[in-house]
Amino acid sequence: MTSSNPRPTVVPSPPADLSAGAGPTGSAAAAVAAVRPDAVPVPGRGTSRAGRSEPADRDQVLAAARRARGASRALATAPRGVKDAALRAMAERLRASVGPVLEANAEDLAAGVEAGLSYGLLDRLRLTADRVAGMAAALDTLTALPDPVGEVVRGSVLPNGAQLTQLRVPLGVVAIVYEARPNVTVDAAGIALKSGNAVLLRGSASARSTNVVLAGLLRDGVAAAGLPADLVQLVPGTDRASVQHLVTARGLVDVVVPRGGAGLIRSVVETSTVPVIETGVGNCHVYVDASADVAMAVDILVNSKARRPSVCNAAETVLVHRDVAEPFLAAALPALHRAGVTVHADPAVAELAGRLGAAGVVPAEDADWDTEYLSLDLAAAVVPDLDAAVAHIDRHGTGHTEAIVTGTLEAAAAFTARVDAAAVMVNASTAFTDGGEFGLGAEIGISTQKLHARGPMGLAELTSTKWVLTGTGQIRGAS
Repeated sequence: MTSSNPRPTVVPSPPADLSAGAGPTGSAAAAVAAVRPDAVPVPGRGTSRAGRSEPADRDQVLAAARRARGASRALATAPRGVKDAALRAMAERLRASVGPVLEANAEDLAAGVEAGLSYGLLDRLRLTADRVAGMAAALDTLTALPDPVGEVVRGSVLPNGAQLTQLRVPLGVVAIVYEARPNVTVDAAGIALKSGNAVLLRGSASARSTNVVLAGLLRDGVAAAGLPADLVQLVPGTDRASVQHLVTARGLVDVVVPRGGAGLIRSVVETSTVPVIETGVGNCHVYVDASADVAMAVDILVNSKARRPSVCNAAETVLVHRDVAEPFLAAALPALHRAGVTVHADPAVAELAGRLGAAGVVPAEDADWDTEYLSLDLAAAVVPDLDAAVAHIDRHGTGHTEAIVTGTLEAAAAFTARVDAAAVMVNASTAFTDGGEFGLGAEIGISTQKLHARGPMGLAELTSTKWVLTGTGQIRGAS
């Protein structure tokens, strides 16, 4: 959804030096060629893809899924050392090919600007040398984490002497449908591989050039470790039909994870015949309690909103207890204005802003309370107490991340117990809802549903379990 406050379009500038930080010389075309030509249609260089789709028929998509299924069987029994070697090889290839990656990304950015993509989408699409380095570092982090496959979840000896264990096993073939963010290509491939799964990547047309290069590098790394390259594949096509072919490939694909806006997620949930793990929209709130330290609350709010407004863990609404509203807003409104944030104020906030002479404040509309802005916009309201804050979050929240700033254990305990969200922050920024920050290495997405997985999805969340009963000839008697 977009802000009700008109604002000029701000376009993130593409990297100034496309070769900065690059290792050995190479070209984007060479990386493109590393991807299976029958799996990924490669468009001509220099053409705009942000507004153009590449069709793929159902047979092409199902063929990719069958290759993934076969590759997943080879990976299911691979030892940790082989998987970690593949992750290291993937990271090495990213570091050695920063130039080609940024070249392809600059092309996608230029096409996105031409197509009129929003600031939020352009920011999520943009890569820099630092962001590529961060993607490689996330793969390195995964190598240091325990292999979840084969982990004993629980076990016991039955009265008849048989040993019963519940073990973690891979899901099999995981499909990711996502918008704009090319870092998801790397994160998803790394997490899927370490947890024993093949991954089918269906990124958006706006990031196609970048994803083709990244997928080629990742496939090279997988193959260098002696594993099937088809453990990592881009789904053929960028039209809507290719998504439908993918999410209805029941029996070949074990689970679909949609990452993106509400429309994308709703479409996948409503049309998929494959089980879906829903990653929800992030309409996140910061509640400033009466006992909050004002300076701490201002720092947390500005970081939650302005650190990176285009991501799902950014705060979209601040709720302020009426007893601290004036001193808090006197400090927060100028700080938000300096950060470039437009505040969409309820009448109480608007009245205080007027008395304080605060700039950058506009009246809130009803739609603001349900809006995931993904921009430098923030809804703000004064509430009478914690009960009212929780009631507001219940009505308008999306179950992603909610934060409280408070000076009392009682308020913290009440808020964390009553708010229905995948993650709750006490005296900390909403920006910490992130697989890397949680020590998971990276994440497939942030699940807002309650079945199977909730919150940042790391290695364990991409596994299922199987029961193994080991006996010495026991048979079950008649009942």
